[in-house]
Amino acid sequence: MDDALVVLDTDERGRELLTEAAQLAGGADARLHVLSLLTHEAFEEKRDSLDAVAEEEHTSYDDSAIMDDVHQEAAAVVEEVVGDYDVEWDVLAGRIGQAENEADRILEAAADNDIDHVFLTGDQRSPTGKAVFGDRAQAVIINFDGPVTSLLG
Repeated sequence: MDDALVVLDTDERGRELLTEAAQLAGGADARLHVLSLLTHEAFEEKRDSLDAVAEEEHTSYDDSAIMDDVHQEAAAVVEEVVGDYDVEWDVLAGRIGQAENEADRILEAAADNDIDHVFLTGDQRSPTGKAVFGDRAQAVIINFDGPVTSLLG
């Protein structure tokens, strides 16, 4: 493994996965790329909030200010979770367009950064405890040309 991609989820499972990915990447002397994706709806909510602040301050902000904020929030989480590990990391902030899906953005980020291992969380949906991957995890596992580690919850 030279370059690993972790899809950032800030819940407990996501932090656990980020920790495990950092341990593995550090042991393999690999670079860890952490992908923070913003849904279209979340982007619009942030834009509305920023527009309200801009109106109060008699200024304006463009979309890059929103993505800068997403990047900074993700970097703070990564530093908190993996700051004690000997691993190089960076944050990739992305936005999911209205007509896009999250799996496509994950696969695009993996291709753009020469990723050879992907880490992401998935869901268990069977009442009998059988692991059934959610759409996002399943699509990445099927379409990524390399190992995928998924932490099921």
